[in-house]
Amino acid sequence: MSLTTSSATSGDIVPPPPADIPPPQASTEAINFLESIVPETDFKYLTFEDHLVTTSDTGKELGEFAVTIEPTKHKGQECFLVHANSHGAIDGVPCGTSITAYVGNNLETLEQQHHEYVKLENCPLDRKTFIVKQDGDFVINRVITQGEDIQRSSKTVNHDAMKGFISEGSNLLLHRMFIEKGIPENLQLISFDSDTNLCPAIYRRLEERTQTVDKTELKVFGIERTINSAVDLPTTWQSYFMKDGHLTNRVQVGSPVTMKLAFVPPYIIRDEEPPKPTFEKQPLRWEDDAQLYSQFLDRKEELKADHAKYMRHHPELKALLADFMQFLLLRKPDDVISFAAEYFAAFSTTMPSPSPYLASTSVTPFPNSRTNTKIEQLRAPTR
Repeated sequence: MSLTTSSATSGDIVPPPPADIPPPQASTEAINFLESIVPETDFKYLTFEDHLVTTSDTGKELGEFAVTIEPTKHKGQECFLVHANSHGAIDGVPCGTSITAYVGNNLETLEQQHHEYVKLENCPLDRKTFIVKQDGDFVINRVITQGEDIQRSSKTVNHDAMKGFISEGSNLLLHRMFIEKGIPENLQLISFDSDTNLCPAIYRRLEERTQTVDKTELKVFGIERTINSAVDLPTTWQSYFMKDGHLTNRVQVGSPVTMKLAFVPPYIIRDEEPPKPTFEKQPLRWEDDAQLYSQFLDRKEELKADHAKYMRHHPELKALLADFMQFLLLRKPDDVISFAAEYFAAFSTTMPSPSPYLASTSVTPFPNSRTNTKIEQLRAPTR
């Protein structure tokens, strides 16, 4: 009946793993998968309820199993509230598990409360595990009550060691996302075993199969999760889902208890995204548009009036341009830009004044003339 390992219903205290065993790490593929999550689209259709019945290997109904996922806020942070509850009786002994978890948009566990109980007549077992993220690290508190004996423990795990950690609560949300996005190859995350020891959690896709629910045949998709504990035997779960993510079957390998869907739930309809409209680029012929042509004429008259006003306020502009054009046509230089820069440099207040004798040996702007017979003498340097 437990959502975790089979040893969760035993009262044995399992020793921690040897210190020389390196802590498990999530695979690169798993980290990339978590980092690729887009909350706005990947979680859009994952918030709904699942209700299954728990049956024995003989088909006898033993209890119920329910999972609810809904968006919420936890301490001001957008996240998901995951609540799972399983209760019933095995061989006449009441037992059950409940999980309440706040899971972030990257499937990181912000807080989780995990309660398991077995009401044995002479020695009832009650186990509570609390996971809280504090100051970047994770604090794990446990209270185990067996009969009159109460054991308490607490430990803090560094955030780096928890990279790729998937709690029982976030695991339920992760399964639905696998149905939505698929399972990458070599997907190894990390999780807790029944005694909160970090260990590898291996996920792989199972072959599709057909499941009959209330006389309806459903095509279901399977996911297998294996927890490889360093101090206990591996524990494996197999879960099957409808295409829309509804859970149809869940079983712990080796357990006589199976959780099955009793009634086919309403299928979750995906919103059809309308195709984005395409607009062909049209040539702009503003001359044919009466409004644009009118705006053009108005702007044209506005600029002409503004330019004329400026010219009236600066009459020296006409004289300056007229002198430059006359000098330009007289010299006819090959490099007009350099000629203009040299001409207008004389009007700059930031450039030093040139010497009046600077151009005494330069070529005269006046052409040779028969009436100017001493032009060559004027060019010759004086001795």
